[in-house]
Amino acid sequence: MPPLRVEVPDSRPALTEFIQFYDQVYAYRTARWPAPVRFQLSILSGHSPFAADRRLRPFVVRDGPRIVARVLAVVDARYTAHWQERLGHLCLFEALPDAREAVRLLMDAACAWLEAQGLRAARAGSGLLEFPFVIDAYEPLPPRILRYNPPYYHAVLKDAGFVSEQSYVDYRIAVNPTLVSGWAGTLQDVRQAGYEIVPLRQVPPERRVVEFTATFNDTFQAHWGWTPYTEPEVAALLAGIGRVGGLDTSVLAYRHGQPVGLLSLTPAHTAGVVLKAGRTLHESEKLNVLAIGVCEAARGRGVNLAMASYGFLELIRRGARYLSYTLVLDDNWPSRRTAEKLGASVCANYVVYRRDFRR
Repeated sequence: MPPLRVEVPDSRPALTEFIQFYDQVYAYRTARWPAPVRFQLSILSGHSPFAADRRLRPFVVRDGPRIVARVLAVVDARYTAHWQERLGHLCLFEALPDAREAVRLLMDAACAWLEAQGLRAARAGSGLLEFPFVIDAYEPLPPRILRYNPPYYHAVLKDAGFVSEQSYVDYRIAVNPTLVSGWAGTLQDVRQAGYEIVPLRQVPPERRVVEFTATFNDTFQAHWGWTPYTEPEVAALLAGIGRVGGLDTSVLAYRHGQPVGLLSLTPAHTAGVVLKAGRTLHESEKLNVLAIGVCEAARGRGVNLAMASYGFLELIRRGARYLSYTLVLDDNWPSRRTAEKLGASVCANYVVYRRDFRR
């Protein structure tokens, strides 16, 4: 048999094949999202704002003519400047079953390239719109941007030299009248205290991206693994959530005319889900995606609860029966307490991996 070989895709057809490998890996699932070919191709070809300040190098391993594993190595100048850490990211990792040796070859090649760029470690499951690996909820369909993966990923990644670095929990809420009443009261109380909760659609377009970007980067500046956004990236993200009604569910909070908090809330949109015959989506799989932050000076005043309440009430008005508070770091107790106050409970657990190049 011919040996496994590592390749670097560098043409549009090869990059398209790299992206569509995702569909091959997840063909076994009864419910899955299709590979976002157009979106990811714009990043890999350098035409997306998400490619700015980043060096990208895709790798695949072939067994004969077919791909059996892939990963995207990323050198992120904004991350290294923000954290003063010489760490690279390994994104879009996927592998077929029984590809243990292929994953070793793949990660050795990707890590060798990152080390040649002057980096000392690699992180998998974080960075460049990447999300961590699920460790328990393997069957349900998660919100659109969250990762789902086969159980064997953990074994092959650890066999390739990775260790667990950080953990997350995912939160979900089953809507009930008591919660709805509480959210309405919370929103009213915070408004009476002098805070404005303004949906993004009502923020003038010339201010929307600028204020959202600045507020996001301020509130998340100390968040583990965070990479600051640029205004072009936020403009692209807001355009995307706007297409599914997210400008009416996402908000900026103001105090005396100055933004002090934000809520990014993308409504559930499941029209593109690929289902096998006989599979239907449960209401608990039709979930939004949420990110929330409050500037330090406004924390402890209920602004976080009020923003989430506003967005949740709007989703309920549209018919939502389940809501997502989405991922929270295991040790981010302020955010976890916010989730619990909103009525959320843990529904899944996730992990991020790391490989140091020299021990």
